Amino acid sequence: MSDRYRINLLVVLFLWSFNLSAQNQTPLKIMTYNIRLDLASDGDNSWDHRKENFVSMIRFHKPDMVGMQEVLKHQLDFVVRELPEYGWFGVGRDDGKAAGEYMAVLYRKERFDTLRTSTFWCSENPDEPGLGWDAACNRTVTWGKFQDRSDRTEFFFFNTHFDHVGVKARKESAKLLMSKISALSGNDRVVITGDFNSTPSDEPYGIIVDPNAKKRFFDSRTVSRQRPHGPKATFNGFNPTTVSAEPIDYIFVSDRITVLAHGTIAELIDGRFPSDHFPVIADIVFDRKK
Repeated sequence: MSDRYRINLLVVLFLWSFNLSAQNQTPLKIMTYNIRLDLASDGDNSWDHRKENFVSMIRFHKPDMVGMQEVLKHQLDFVVRELPEYGWFGVGRDDGKAAGEYMAVLYRKERFDTLRTSTFWCSENPDEPGLGWDAACNRTVTWGKFQDRSDRTEFFFFNTHFDHVGVKARKESAKLLMSKISALSGNDRVVITGDFNSTPSDEPYGIIVDPNAKKRFFDSRTVSRQRPHGPKATFNGFNPTTVSAEPIDYIFVSDRITVLAHGTIAELIDGRFPSDHFPVIADIVFDRKK
């Protein structure tokens, strides 16, 4: 047997074993979803007119974990009441309790144990509520450490919403996020969800996917093994004719995570969108290599 043949055989065996391992795992379906806070000025698109469709979207697609943005407490109460299979955690961004928007995390109670949960603020003083840099609003990151009951794998999940006005705030929030992840997660795998108010050509996106970082992160859309489904854009403004050209909502994954599929779900229900953002979904599995 020639050396070249041995090498080719080893490559084939490696790929076969990797694919078999992935097939034997139960994928995690991750969703990020800016639900649009409840504003009376939205008229026919206000929360009371779309809340049933919003819940239906989650119920039908059955994500294992959801990072939600712009969630007011009464919206959260409705969602978790209608979807009792999910646990949740998070705090209001304005006081660290119940005031203001939540970056709430939903997770399937039957599959995951929460080992740690917390929230920090995107500001110069991340341990207390307050504005950061040139931001227009208080911004937070809610995170948790989980253990998958099916195989005892531990991983971290971070969910955030960067400021829509402050250019410096978005840049510094990205730096803070990556610094916190490095300090908290160690060698564990990490998933990041959120509305980053940044396109792939903007600096915050580049900071997160920096190829020179010690812990690499990847936009799940760009590394999906299956061709991504749906539009590239993620913001619709409740208007099918004015969908933005570039994404601002993402699911990022660290190394040692394989993205099997990615989708942006641009579904109209009775002629309306459940939110002014599309939900983004990724099916992932954890690589078994250390």
